[in-house]
Amino acid sequence: MNDTTLTRGARWFRALAGEPASEAPVWSGDALLGGETARFIAVVPDPTNRFPRATSNVVGLEQGWRLARAVREAIDADARADAGAGGHSRRPIVAIVDVKSQAYGYREEMLGIHLACAAAVDAYASARDAGHPVIALIVGPAMSGAFLAHGYQANRIVALDAPGMMVHAMGKEAAARVTRRTIEALDALGETIVPMSYSMASFAKLGLLDQLIEGVDADAPDAAQIERVRAVLVEQIRGAREGDRTLAHRLESAAARQNRAASIEVRRRLAQQWEAV
Repeated sequence: MNDTTLTRGARWFRALAGEPASEAPVWSGDALLGGETARFIAVVPDPTNRFPRATSNVVGLEQGWRLARAVREAIDADARADAGAGGHSRRPIVAIVDVKSQAYGYREEMLGIHLACAAAVDAYASARDAGHPVIALIVGPAMSGAFLAHGYQANRIVALDAPGMMVHAMGKEAAARVTRRTIEALDALGETIVPMSYSMASFAKLGLLDQLIEGVDADAPDAAQIERVRAVLVEQIRGAREGDRTLAHRLESAAARQNRAASIEVRRRLAQQWEAV
């Protein structure tokens, strides 16, 4: 058994979509979900990747471009179906998120990792704007630029409530060095300052998480637990189709109004000044 099969992202891809139609480092494939075909996408380790910094479940140059390709293939195929037969429903896209970081390396920076990640971001945003319900299912870490490229542009974000889950701009070790604190002190700080916390519960308090799925074994789910996650995905797809295609709802929840009040006020003033010009 190689490293690819050991990651949560790979396990959940197989649980929900079966065997991938593409190779590492980005798995994609279509499978039935709630009576319709959905596209599933996951970043998995690639031990033989030519970029040494990108052999684990991180988003590097190849990962960014391949994510963009997997999403745009679905967009283009459904656009052609629309042209051939009116009323075709755009397929849901499920981003299975288990990404430790973007790939940090000299070659990655020189060859434009920012462009690769931006291509993935643009593809997901374009899918959402085109009417594809985009759902991010967080099953492991969702860190830094990797999460921005793979999952953050989703209409809806759901996550398993399990050990090892975290969302943040940087890893704890790096954050501890930057803030000149111990990791223990950093964790204590997160108890009182919500954006500093690494827990999924705190992420939900920011209005960014649409549902926290409890009672599921993230590493070895049984059939009933997999069906529970499927049901959540179906429900979130329905909600995405019924809502608008923007991400405005992330600032409209009670949690967001309480914990992101300053951000909301800044956005209001910026919009006011922009419209006044």
